[in-house]
Amino acid sequence: MHSSTVQHARTQSAVNAFLMSVYNWMALGLLLTASVAWYVANSQAMLNLIFGNRMVFFGLIIAEFGMVIAISAGIQRMKAGTATLLFMLYSALNGATLASIFIVYTQSSIFATFVVCAAMFGTCSIYGMVTKKDLTGIGNFMFMGLVGIIIASVVNIFLKSSGMAMLISYVGVVVFVGLTAYDTQKIKTMALSQPGDLDSGTLRKGAILGALTLYLDFINLFLMLLRIMGDRD
Repeated sequence: MHSSTVQHARTQSAVNAFLMSVYNWMALGLLLTASVAWYVANSQAMLNLIFGNRMVFFGLIIAEFGMVIAISAGIQRMKAGTATLLFMLYSALNGATLASIFIVYTQSSIFATFVVCAAMFGTCSIYGMVTKKDLTGIGNFMFMGLVGIIIASVVNIFLKSSGMAMLISYVGVVVFVGLTAYDTQKIKTMALSQPGDLDSGTLRKGAILGALTLYLDFINLFLMLLRIMGDRD
């Protein structure tokens, strides 16, 4: 009995350490994104370079998609340092393209939206961590909703409907709230299923992948909320 208790404690300690690493990398990515966005928004030269040239802007967007795909699909084949570098580079590039929110919205509404987003994200992530309910069904349903949002957003590029844009934002909030809980549970399950003899590099790659997943949930939830709550300059 004592041996079983000790083993359980060691397993729980390893899981907690892994989850802490995930959230630390996610927080670092968000901090880098915010810092780069702030810098670009306050540099006229950078604004002209990124938003004054369509090729540069869309080149950055394509590069971001490429990095997400590279990390998600190829993380098992790359070194931990490479995965970390790609995640941080992605966070920086995302900050550069998100600098426009400082031009479109007031700083006070951006801060208020961030606080609300952090509270919602934290609540959903804790729920995903502690619930005994299997959230796989919810996750699959929310993924279908995400596909619907992408299609509707592409269609609305041509329709330019403010009503549809607002509807997409409200649906997006629900979708990313659900995905946050589901992804948190999935990361916890991954941590529990890891062998105890994994090397630090493999653990780092798992943490980076988990951080990227939650980072994307947070950023998209924030943007959806900003479209609803944000006050325009």
